[in-house]
Amino acid sequence: MSRRSEWPDLSTVELLVAVADHGSLGAGARAVGMAQPNASRSLRRLEAWAGVPLLERHPRGARPTPAGLQLATEGRQLLARASEFTRSLEGLVTAESLLVAASQTISECLAGAWLAELYAEHPAIEVGLQVCNSDQVTARVLRGQVRLGFIESGRVDPRLQSSIVAADRLVVLVAPEHPWARRARPLDPTDLARTPLAVREPGSGTREVLERQLAGHDLARPAIELTSNAALLGAVAADLAPAVISELAAAAALAAGQVVSVPVRGLNLTRRLHAVWVARLQGVAYDLVRIAAATGTPPPRRTG
Repeated sequence: MSRRSEWPDLSTVELLVAVADHGSLGAGARAVGMAQPNASRSLRRLEAWAGVPLLERHPRGARPTPAGLQLATEGRQLLARASEFTRSLEGLVTAESLLVAASQTISECLAGAWLAELYAEHPAIEVGLQVCNSDQVTARVLRGQVRLGFIESGRVDPRLQSSIVAADRLVVLVAPEHPWARRARPLDPTDLARTPLAVREPGSGTREVLERQLAGHDLARPAIELTSNAALLGAVAADLAPAVISELAAAAALAAGQVVSVPVRGLNLTRRLHAVWVARLQGVAYDLVRIAAATGTPPPRRTG
């Protein structure tokens, strides 16, 4: 008759093997990190299950019986197979593929480091990264085209689950020769609103944050509309027009002196960057969000 419902747990088998290897109950218990009274109780339960003594108990300790040694030999094989089984389970995860969509600033400035850490944890993972604006990321996640998205817009579609993973700040940039570069005082929001700017396309998180902050002002028509941060930086450096760009995306150009940051009075240009998904966050998708949030924001609660 099968006794599968009463199978001993692997920790007890591991204990028996350790007792056989180390020659005594106390040494075996220490080897597996178990208190000796707990170890003794576990092995008594195993003896009751086996129906034969597995230890010879003496006032000075306990050692395996011949039956205990035989069972320990079988136990080593069982533990080896259990390790193989565990590696197979891990292989199912590490062989997983993950398709992600991320907005431009996140793709350009943050995603590379996140993915490098993900690959370190899951060397066999296959990741595809689609670069688009925040509205397009949201649409692809909702349609199920990607499992996970990262957006820069301040508002998250209520149909999506989300977690804050990082923060960013927008800055007003001009060419070094632009008059604003020599201002002694911060720029007034009204001056920014009535100035034709180089802007990102509709649906961009950068543009959405800027327009929301200037919502109480009459906005000038854009000087030019561009679809990438690099193009915006090029337009600013050429003194085509000022622009409002992610400080992360502009860091190299600022450090090189190609563009100048202009302070603005009374605007909150800090934004939160979100991971978004539909219903279940698990496996490598969860791990990527955890990695992204590890800079200081708690990881999301695992779902599913």
